[in-house]
Amino acid sequence: MEFKGKVWTFGDDVDTDVIIPAMYLSTSDPKELAAHVMEGAGTEFAGNVAEGDIIVAGKNFGCGSSREHAPIALKAAGVSAVIAGSFARIFYRNSFNIGLPIFEAPGILESVKQGDELEVDATTGTIRNLTNGSETTAKPIPGFMRDLIEKGGLVAWTKEKIKA
Repeated sequence: MEFKGKVWTFGDDVDTDVIIPAMYLSTSDPKELAAHVMEGAGTEFAGNVAEGDIIVAGKNFGCGSSREHAPIALKAAGVSAVIAGSFARIFYRNSFNIGLPIFEAPGILESVKQGDELEVDATTGTIRNLTNGSETTAKPIPGFMRDLIEKGGLVAWTKEKIKA
């Protein structure tokens, strides 16, 4: 399983209020959430993110509340993967539950700039920067977790298992 896309960079401690501000939590409609994703960062991300783009961030991405809205908003906006130095544990689990691939790669911001194009191999954890030619490694996603992503998340995976 591979992901390829343009990079959007963010720093350390990007919390769930930055990813999807609390004022939008009255809806669970993924398209509505996507329209406001990363609004808390004061960027034009929601209006400019393209299908397949990749977020690269520093440590503790997704800290704050346990809202599942945050990874849903990112996935609905077209983000194909998030690579960060580390993740808040509840965000980590929520991401896999909804089928959003995330990769832990300490120090990733040292070799990636906004607008670079990355290719990520989920099986090996290899991250290739196609813009500057550098290569780094993230923790590979375990097989069970890759299966969750391929099926679209825990609910879809469970439905398939029940049918089988």
